[in-house]
Amino acid sequence: MASRNLADIHPDLHPLAEEFLDKCRAADLDILVTCTYRSAQEQDRLYAKGRTEPGKIVTTDKGGHSDHNFMLNGKPAAKAFDIVPLVKGKPIRDTSHPTWQTIAHIWRSGIRNQSFYLDWYGKPNATFHEFSHFCLKTDA
Repeated sequence: MASRNLADIHPDLHPLAEEFLDKCRAADLDILVTCTYRSAQEQDRLYAKGRTEPGKIVTTDKGGHSDHNFMLNGKPAAKAFDIVPLVKGKPIRDTSHPTWQTIAHIWRSGIRNQSFYLDWYGKPNATFHEFSHFCLKTDA
């Protein structure tokens, strides 16, 4: 089973994720982290959706190629995390909901730490739109 624990994310991503989640809480958003680290086998199961298994495509990466699969010194160190906002305890997956607009505003406010920043696959120019997915990127 995939991890939801922020302890399982990369040390460079951890402060960015904490800052982002703090800003969401300050905006009175209830955010559930749905995934941090996942194994290559779990990634392959997701990759099969919409391809060899029923459903819609939810990822472009096979196992071992996702930011969720990253390890550091033999321990989980995901370079990504997924979220879903909750309203009255219910997950909001409809990205036209105002909660997602608030999340977009928080992301656009710029969350950076040294040479790293928090990227979002929900941004308008993302090559694959996945509103729940945030990841570690460099300023390069």
